[in-house]
Amino acid sequence: MLNSLCDVPGIRIGHAHDETARTGCTVILPERPAIAGVDVRGSAPGSREIEALKPVRLVQEIHGVLLTGGSAFGLDATGGVQKYLEERGIGYDVQVTKVPIVPTAVIFDLAVGDARVRPTAEMAYRACVEASATETRMGLVGAGCGATVGKIRGIQNCMLGGVGMASWKSGNLAISALAVVNAVGDVIDPQSGNIIAGAKNDDGSFVNTQQYLKSNVLSPFKSWGNTTLAAVATNAAFKKEAIMKIAEMAQDGLARAICPSHTLYDGDMVFALSVGDEQADVIAVGAIAAELVAEAIVRAVRVSNSPT
Repeated sequence: MLNSLCDVPGIRIGHAHDETARTGCTVILPERPAIAGVDVRGSAPGSREIEALKPVRLVQEIHGVLLTGGSAFGLDATGGVQKYLEERGIGYDVQVTKVPIVPTAVIFDLAVGDARVRPTAEMAYRACVEASATETRMGLVGAGCGATVGKIRGIQNCMLGGVGMASWKSGNLAISALAVVNAVGDVIDPQSGNIIAGAKNDDGSFVNTQQYLKSNVLSPFKSWGNTTLAAVATNAAFKKEAIMKIAEMAQDGLARAICPSHTLYDGDMVFALSVGDEQADVIAVGAIAAELVAEAIVRAVRVSNSPT
């Protein structure tokens, strides 16, 4: 296995970013239309086409997912994915044309790099062109290029976030997760309970955001520059109601690896995609997906903050 979202057959990933401006985008392209769901728990989300994912909506399938920097400005990059798909005749058939359905979610990365530069439709189109079924890069790539974690003491005392992935396979069944880690809170290794990336004191030691909040319950703070996004995919066949439950269960991975998560200043959001015909139980897939999301978060910060 690649330990990539691409371990799920029929999934391609593409990254594009501006290393100077510290922003970028990541596109997930299924070979065939996918059944998708989403779970939103952060209080500061930025998104597009999320409402269409509800089970009672007309459109039942999606044609891509875009995760992007640039805060709300970055939503404009979705047009590049739509252009790429429309050129290839992919989309929801409305007789006069086919309309690509591309749910999109953003992180706030304007506080690093250059706030005047945001992902564009051209950047997202390039990510589609370069999308691969063997993409394994993690760290400061794509939507994670300007991601950071641990901002209780401000952006000047944080650490790097980034993109992480993890996957699991049993027989022909595959489940994978991709996370873009950009949180107010600290990243915790669920295996040890230790902080591995987060807010720093002046001497370089970890603040421990949870303890900081306990000691400063009356001290208001604002922490711009957040939101962790994740996408889980499986080649098991699920209808909309079931894939929504998987997205909901997968969101638990954020709470296991980020403390605190789902805050007022995070727009935490998890997508789930069903792209195959294998058989699996919805609870089992949701539980495994949550574990993989936590693992992907840990990998993101370890790769980004590695001295090599």
